[in-house]
Order: sequence, then structure tokens, then C-alpha cells
Amino acid sequence: MDLFTLLNLDELSLGLSNLQMFPIFETAHYIISVMALREQPGVLEVAHRSPFACWFSSMLFCFGGAILSGLMLAEPPVAPLSNTTTVLLASLIWYLVFYSPQDLLYSCASIVPVRLVLSGMKEVTRTWKVLGGVVQAQKKYENGLLVMIAVGWAKGAGGGLISNFEQLVRGIWKPETNELLRMTYPTKITLIGAVLFALQQNHYLPLKKHHLMLIYTVFIVTNKVRMMLTGSSTSPFSHMESAMYNTFFARPAAYSPLADGGSPCTSEPPKTPDAHCDGAKSSAPPGTGGPSHESRLLEKSSTKAQDKDQQDGNEPKSNKKKD
Repeated sequence: MDLFTLLNLDELSLGLSNLQMFPIFETAHYIISVMALREQPGVLEVAHRSPFACWFSSMLFCFGGAILSGLMLAEPPVAPLSNTTTVLLASLIWYLVFYSPQDLLYSCASIVPVRLVLSGMKEVTRTWKVLGGVVQAQKKYENGLLVMIAVGWAKGAGGGLISNFEQLVRGIWKPETNELLRMTYPTKITLIGAVLFALQQNHYLPLKKHHLMLIYTVFIVTNKVRMMLTGSSTSPFSHMESAMYNTFFARPAAYSPLADGGSPCTSEPPKTPDAHCDGAKSSAPPGTGGPSHESRLLEKSSTKAQDKDQQDGNEPKSNKKKD
């Protein structure tokens, strides 16, 4: 783009695209991921009761994206753990975050300026993970745009997408926390990045790869820092999401799915218990005409009493005694 040349950002974008993530940026990613695990409710108790379960959960937080994307591409899920150096580094950070004397590493990393820097570095790795997933899927499915988006999304936000499985490792089952039901900001921004990089790789987006990497990285880093400084968890796309939902997916308040193609009786409830769907009613519903059972019994008993009185009053004279 001419704008990048005009602003002297072309060299910066090229330098960013050639940046190596290991070991500095990956270390920041491991620290923030394990700290996020430690801050989950009940994790400290699990760490004291079962250190192995805690370690396994930490590895899922650190390598969840690579494991999930590998499963989607029919690759061995243990392949990300085959790199001994990265696994040892992540395990060392796990031990220091949970078991270091006086919580030294966790306390130092929790200082606001330090955590801001580490979180920004972790967001930088998100760009590389999303792009790596898109390129990895493109090698197997050259024209599979949706596959590229799905794999890039999984590799960049796999730790959140497999959170239910990670919770099972700790003995927790909360299906209502599924990321597909309630997407968090990292999951949403990763999905947007996967769409952008997939479009760029298929030449649907008029941008060079390193230019898009710079734009996306600057946006997610600055937005993450802003959210941490303001203490806000609101997505910058919330207004756009609300407008799209109300336009395409919201139903009118008076809409009833049962009224679609149904018979007229579904629009109004029947007024009497004996009303049928076609509007026909029983010949003598209660209270609308026709004697009830009780009234017929009373009428019959009164008729018998009158007949008896007449018999008593009109007794034949032959039955009387003569003087």
C-alpha cells in the first residue's frame, strides 16, 4: 500500500513479520496463560491436592490452540508436546507460578506495568498463531476458505475453545461456560483475525501479509492495554454486534412460532373446555342451556311428591267405614 510507504511503515511491518517468537514472546505467553489458570476458582486447591492435574491443565492453557488445530487437521494431538524445549519451559513457568517461595514470580508478574507488557507480548503471539493456523490449513486445503478460518481460529484461541475439557481435568463440569455459547473478547478477536488472514491468503483482501500483520497486531495490543487500564471487559464491537443481531436474528415480541401455517384455533385459546380446533362445540356445554344432572333429580323427586299427595287426597270412598 502507498500509505505504508508514505508513513515509512513498510520496513516496520517487514521487521515485525520476521520477528522470532521463541523464547521471549513465548515465555510471556506461558506466564500469562498459567497466571490465568491460577486465578480460576478452586485451582489452588487442585494444585495442592493433585499437582499432576494442575500441570496438565497448564499445558492445555499453553498449547491448547496447537492441540485443537492438530486434531482438526487429523494430526497427532501430542505433536505440540514433542518439542522438549518448549514443554520444559512451560513446565518451569508452571512450577514457579504455583510453587515458588513467597509466590515470587506470580507477585512480580502481577504488578500492573509488568503485566501490561507481558499481556501485550502475548497478544503479539496471537497474530503468529492465527496466521500459522491459516497457512497450515492452506497447505492441505488450498481452496478451503472455511477450513482455513476454522483452523486459524482454533490455533489462536484453542485454550478458550477447549475450556470445558480443561475443566474436566480439574473435576469441574460447567457446560454453560462453553465459548460457543458466550464468546469472550479473545475468542471474538481471534475469529476476526482468522477471517482477515484467510481472505488475504486467498487474495480476496488487497493487502500484503506483513501489512495486515502490523495492522492486526497494533489493534489487538492497544485494545488489550486499554481494557486492562480501564478495567473494562466490553468488546469494541459490542455496538456493531447488537445492531447486527437486532437486524438479522431478533424476533418480534409478538411473534409466535406456533402460528406459522397453523390452524386458526392456535391464535386464540378455546373459550370452553369442550371447544374443538374447528370451532365445533358440544350440544349442551355446562352453563349454556340444557338441564344439569342435579336439576333433573330435583324435578323428578318433586313430581313423585305431588303424585303421592294426590293419591292421599283422592282416596276412594269405598275404603271408608259406613255409619
